[in-house]
Amino acid sequence: MNSRVILVTGANGGLGQAIARMFLAEAEANFVWLGVRSRRDNTDALALEHPSRCRAIGLDVTQAEQWRAVVSSIAKEHTRIDVLVNNAGHHEDGLLATMSESAWRSVISSNLDAVFHGCQAVLPTMISQRSGRIVNIASLSALLAPAGQTNYAAAKAGVVALTQSLAKEVARIGITVNAICPGYIETDALGTMRDEERKVAQSRVPMRRFGKPEEVAAAVKFLASAEASYITGATLKVDGGIF
Repeated sequence: MNSRVILVTGANGGLGQAIARMFLAEAEANFVWLGVRSRRDNTDALALEHPSRCRAIGLDVTQAEQWRAVVSSIAKEHTRIDVLVNNAGHHEDGLLATMSESAWRSVISSNLDAVFHGCQAVLPTMISQRSGRIVNIASLSALLAPAGQTNYAAAKAGVVALTQSLAKEVARIGITVNAICPGYIETDALGTMRDEERKVAQSRVPMRRFGKPEEVAAAVKFLASAEASYITGATLKVDGGIF
């Protein structure tokens, strides 16, 4: 496979790390940029493992000017950007009746606005090279919105709709845009679950287990591949069969 330049946001977390490692294992020539806002112990360690083809870069995904600066820096060094994985985001759960405006706005900003800024930042480069892969990490909450996640579910549903609309806009240019909706995945986000909560959650999954970050990463890798060139505007659930 030819060399590709890849940017993964939210790269310090378990899912971002698995995605980055999947691309690094895919081809020796791939160069992976790890977008991270503040905590970067995992990204720095991964960059040290692959010093010639992996680098951490500061990026607050909620800030359009930082997106422009990062993409400009990448394009200046490599003259292209082939894959963007919008993986960053967070949630602040709570009932809508008592949810603070700041909790609403911060979740919308980090999950939905960030995808808008990221896609808009990379599009000029991808359009000029007439190729590109954008994979947006949404959530099963976008399709099966649970109580207590009005902000997060709304943001991720927005990511799915943005993906579908943008895919139509750039389909003729050789750019694909797809979304992945992970279910329960074994990351730090589930680390605070009590044993009883885990049992209840697993009982909702037909496979009776939580997914692994590598299983989501494999889906990202496929949607970013040449073999997926006729897939765009798709929403792929990776959830163990939850309906």
